[in-house]
Formats: sequence, structure tokens, C-alpha cells
Amino acid sequence: MGDAQAPAPPTAGADGPDRRWPALAVCLTASFMTLLDISIVNVALPSIKAGLHASQSGLQWVLSGYALTFGLVLVPAGRTGDVRSRRAVFMTGLALFTATSALAGAAQNETWLVVARLLQGLAGGILVPQVSGFIQQMFRGAERGRAFGILGSTIGVSTAVGPLLGGVLIQAFGPHEGWRWVFYVNLPIGLAALPLAHRLLPAPPAGHGERGRSDLDPVGVLLLGSGTAVLLLPFVQEQQWHGGEKWLLIPAALALLAAFTGWERRYALRGTPVVDLTLFRMQSYGLGVLLSLVYFAGFTAIFFILTLYLQNGLGYSALEAGVSIMPFALGSTVAATIGGRIVNRYGRPLVAVGLGMVVAGLLGTALAAHLDTGRTVGFATAGPLLFAGLGSGLVIAPNQTLTLSQVPVARAGSAGGVLQTAQRIGSAAGIAAVGSVFFSQLARGAHGRPDWSGAFQLALLTATGLAALGLVVALIDIFGAGEGRPPAASGTDADREPARVKWH
Repeated sequence: MGDAQAPAPPTAGADGPDRRWPALAVCLTASFMTLLDISIVNVALPSIKAGLHASQSGLQWVLSGYALTFGLVLVPAGRTGDVRSRRAVFMTGLALFTATSALAGAAQNETWLVVARLLQGLAGGILVPQVSGFIQQMFRGAERGRAFGILGSTIGVSTAVGPLLGGVLIQAFGPHEGWRWVFYVNLPIGLAALPLAHRLLPAPPAGHGERGRSDLDPVGVLLLGSGTAVLLLPFVQEQQWHGGEKWLLIPAALALLAAFTGWERRYALRGTPVVDLTLFRMQSYGLGVLLSLVYFAGFTAIFFILTLYLQNGLGYSALEAGVSIMPFALGSTVAATIGGRIVNRYGRPLVAVGLGMVVAGLLGTALAAHLDTGRTVGFATAGPLLFAGLGSGLVIAPNQTLTLSQVPVARAGSAGGVLQTAQRIGSAAGIAAVGSVFFSQLARGAHGRPDWSGAFQLALLTATGLAALGLVVALIDIFGAGEGRPPAASGTDADREPARVKWH
């Protein structure tokens, strides 16, 4: 089921300049925007509250609504790109994301902004899975690892730099209107990227998309979308939906996903399902998706609790909080680029080393926060956060490369959509779990005073435990069949040769 089975159109660059790397730059720019909008809004919430007099429930939906709809459409959008045209789906998502960013920035009330964020999440979910599909389509072997390394840098930077950029914009445009520019900043980027996407991204091969609508598997899409939404809802609303009845949605979601699995197995006998379940028989894919889910549960929660601690507990400004998170972003950027280049040589052991570094760095961060509970904690945690960021850079990009290494190009969009859906579910569940620990400890402060430092330390240890669980998954892959090595590590001719794509 490797790439060698895919048909080979003319080699990139044979009839002109090699456009693959400029095309990748367009993909990563768009991907950066969509992932940035997951983290950048965290520091803008006080500004949104002041500017729109938004309720706490409305603010929660501004955050969680985007994540909910983003995760909802990842797999069906990836499958649509596989069956129809990745370029067309990518450009549709990019155009919608740019338009909905303008809509969010122009919001005049809480309801307007929440609706705009829901639509913006849908647009991001349409766009993002096409990126991994294009990387699978355009690159092979070591070049693919390098491309995924750059994508890993983009993921790490967009997650960590969001609070800093948000802080800069709010500082520049004021606490009442600064939040609007958190969304408006996407407009010039999106408008510039659209014509470049049309010019640089490869067109689908001849005859692509002629298999009919049945290949889109509408029943499977409906069951998967319903199951994902019902599963995510109690996590993204954990703080606002009081009472334990919300957790009853989890067995309901599992029932929907079980029905989806049964349908996909039957549908595979007569058509092409939205998710090829046989992919999970490959150790690299199944364990890679699981590792991604567990790691993102801890990884994303770190920034959530650190931002709360610094801004609400210690009185940091949005800009100061963003600067304090930057060491992690810098470390992740550097290491992800390196990790993408060497993953084909070292395989899953590289990911295990990265996870070990993350665990050690986060433990060091917790220790630093224990020793320094004052406003200088941002300086005290800089070193261990940098080390954890270096480790994270060796996790995200190499894991993505290894997970998708055996996926056929024809399934790259939907397979990447499943991987990214696991990341979104992990992020939502991790923020809910780690956030619950944080707020529970906060309420236990002595003499009625919130215990901000203790809450941060305990919550950070919980996030560290999730990263350690990811290390266990990596070790299972290493000591299982194949030792966690990608096929590219064997240096086959199919993986050495350049990717072949059609540009017009």
C-alpha cells in the first residue's frame, strides 16, 4: 500500500522549475493561520469581554466552538480532496477562512462573534487536511521527512507564538479594539495566498474525481461527524456545562463511532469508505495516531494553564505572557526542522528521545515554578521550557512522517484528517482534564485565597503524565514489529525518486 503503487504523472520540474517547495510554502502559510487561531484567542479573551461585554459562556464558545467545528470536518474534507481536487478544496477552505476572519473581526455582539468562530473553524477544518495530502503527493523519502519537519515547526510555532502575537496586537490597538486585529491579521495573508495557491499547487491527475458521488460515502461522513461532535462537546464545554450529565455523551459518541466502524466495513465491500480501516492494521499508522492523540492532550494544555497562571495569577500582560511562552516555541521550531531531516535514519526512537526530553523539561518547569512563585517565574521557567520545546520538535513532525509513511497517496487526505482529528480530540480532552485539575486545586487555596502556584504545578504534572503516556506508546512501537522505522529508511528506489505531480 505504499506510494510506489500510485500512478506517476510527469516528474516535478521536468517541464519547468520545481514548484514543490514554493507550493509547500503556500500550504504552510495557510496552515499556520488556521492553527494560530486556536491559541491566539486565549490572550484576547479579556479584550473581547471588554469590547463586546461578552458573557463567560460566550467567551467559552469563542474558544471551544472553533475547535469543535474544526475537528468535525477534518476527515470528510480530507476525503473530498482525495476524490475530487485537493487544490480546489484547499482554495475553498482558504477563501472561507479569510472571509470568516473578516466576519469575526467585524462582530458587533457576542452571538455574531460565536457564529463567525464556528464558521471559521469549519473553514480551517476544510483546509488543513489538504496540507498533509499535498506533502504525500509532492514528496518522497528524505524530502518528505524534511517537508513534514517544516510542517512540524509550523504546528509548534503556531501553537506557542499565538499568545505572543495576540499580546502584541492588543498592546498596539488597545484593550477594547485590539481583539479585532487578532482576526483581521489573517486578511492580507489569505488574500495574498489565494492566487499563489491557484498558480503553485498541483492539479489533480487526469481522470481524477470521475468515480462518482458514491465515493464520498455520505452515510459514513454523517456518522463520523456526529460521533466526533458528540465526543468533543463535553470536553470543550467542561467548565461551562455544570453537572455530570454531560459525560453521558461519551457512551453515546462511542455508540455512534461503533456504528460508523460497522458501516465502513460493509461499505468497503462495494465502494471506497471515507476512512480506510485497514490502515489501522499497519503498526506505524495505528500507534502513530494514538501517540498523537495522547501527546496533544498534554502539549496543548501546557499553554492553556501557563497563560492562566501568568495573566490571571501573576498579573502578566498578554504580551508578557506571550514572551514567557516563546522559549518553547523557539526550541520546537529548531528541533522540528532537524527532526524532519533525520527521522528516516532513526525512526520511532527519535520520537521516544523527544518525548523523554519533553517529560524532563516539563518536570524542570514544575520545579522552577515551585522554587519561584513571584513575577520572575517567567525567567525561571525559560530554560526548562526551551528544553521541552526542543523535545517537542522531535515528536510532532517525525511522528507525522512515520504515521503516514505507508499511506497511499490516494488516501493521504483522509488519513491525515484522521491523524489531525486525533490531535483535536486529544487537545480538547487534555485541556478539560488538566484544566479541571488546575481549577480544583485553585479553589483549595488557604484562607479563601486562590492557590495559583500550586494549581499550576499540579496541572503541569498532569500534562507531563500525558506526555509520559505518549512515551509508552512510542516504546511499544519500537519494541514491536518493524522497530518503528519508516519504509523510507530502507532506501527503496520508489522512495528515493522525486515525487511526480501534475501542475496544470
